Amino acid sequence: MNLFDIIGPVMVGPSSSHTAGAVKIGLVGRKLLGEDVSSAKIYLHGSFLKTGKGHGTDRAIVGGLLGLEVDDINIPNSFEIAKERGLDFTIEGMDLGEVHPNSAKLILKSCTGKELELIASSLGGGRIEVCEIDGANVRFSGEYATLIVHNQDRPGLVNEVTGLLGERGVNIATMQLNRKSRGGDAVMVLECDDCVPEDTLSWLKNQDGILSLVYFGK
Repeated sequence: MNLFDIIGPVMVGPSSSHTAGAVKIGLVGRKLLGEDVSSAKIYLHGSFLKTGKGHGTDRAIVGGLLGLEVDDINIPNSFEIAKERGLDFTIEGMDLGEVHPNSAKLILKSCTGKELELIASSLGGGRIEVCEIDGANVRFSGEYATLIVHNQDRPGLVNEVTGLLGERGVNIATMQLNRKSRGGDAVMVLECDDCVPEDTLSWLKNQDGILSLVYFGK
C-alpha cells in the first residue's frame, strides 16, 4: 500500500469505498464494454446494498457508467444526466455469495447491442478489484492497461501472446491464467505498464485459439 491507499483519492464524497470506488466500478464497466452504455442492470450486494443509498453508491455507479471521474461534481446528478443521455438503468439488491461486502454486479448493453456482465468490489481508499467478467473468474484492479483474452487451453498460446507483447515493447505488470478444464476454455488476464497498440489487438483477435478479447487502456 502507499499513502494514497490510506487517505484515498481526490473525490466527490462522502466515502472513498462507497462513492469513489463505486464510480470506478462503473468506469471500468464502461471501458470494458468499449462503447457508450445504453442500458444497465445494477445489482448491489452487502454493505453497498445496506448503506449505499446514504453514500450515493447508486448515483456513483451510474456516474461511472456515464464516464464521470471520481472528482466530477456532477456525480450527485448522475440520474438526471443519464435520463438526458438516454441511459436506461435499474438498481436492485442481490446476494452475490462469497464476495467482498462492497460489491456490485453490472449487466451492460451498448447502442450497437454489445453486452458485458461483470462483478467488481470496492476495497477501500478508492481501490477496486474486478472479480468476474462474463462468468469467467478474474482478478485485476483497473489501474493498468488490461488485456483479457478468452482462449482455448493449448500448448504455446500463452507464449505467443506474451511474446508478441514483448516484441511490441509492452511490459506485463501482472498476469493470471485460469481454465475450466484441461484442453477446454481458458482466460488470460494481463495488466500492462504500457498501452497495447491497436494493430497488436487486431492481430491477437484473429489468431487460432483465441475466442474473444477485451481490452481497456489506462
